[in-house]
Amino acid sequence: MERRSSGLQRLVREVAKFGAVGGAGVLVNLGVFNLVRHVSDLPVVRASIIATVVAIAFNYVGFRYWTYRDREKSGRTKELTLFLIFSAIGLVIENGVLYLATYGFGWDSPLQSNVFKFLGIGVATLFRFWSYRTWVFRALPARETVASAESILEQESKRPAPQQRVP
Repeated sequence: MERRSSGLQRLVREVAKFGAVGGAGVLVNLGVFNLVRHVSDLPVVRASIIATVVAIAFNYVGFRYWTYRDREKSGRTKELTLFLIFSAIGLVIENGVLYLATYGFGWDSPLQSNVFKFLGIGVATLFRFWSYRTWVFRALPARETVASAESILEQESKRPAPQQRVP
């Protein structure tokens, strides 16, 4: 029971850290999106793609050096490659929602664009959380093994020592 509780606590901490970095990334994403829309004549989805790319770079730094700093660090090239692949899929999900709203339904006022940009970010975030924790920032297997061994040793140390008979 205790082991399950500590696993749940780790997951809650991970979700909170992911959410903190992701929340800051959402602010970066929406801020850049609105700035690009305000200072340029780029179409909505292109402005959104630029903002998403900036947010992806911001999020990688936050995830690698804060949220998942205790995770495996070998193979950074592989990690970054997987991060970019899954981020690109998230970019397609996020901007696909905006594209559909803008060009499929004609909802392209600044308010509507922000609402659907935010909705797209939300849908893509679910995919990103799953893919990053499953494939990109993988837990070190040794850590779980050590925690399991420590709990066994702790239980063993609480048992009374067997009495030895002297012949």
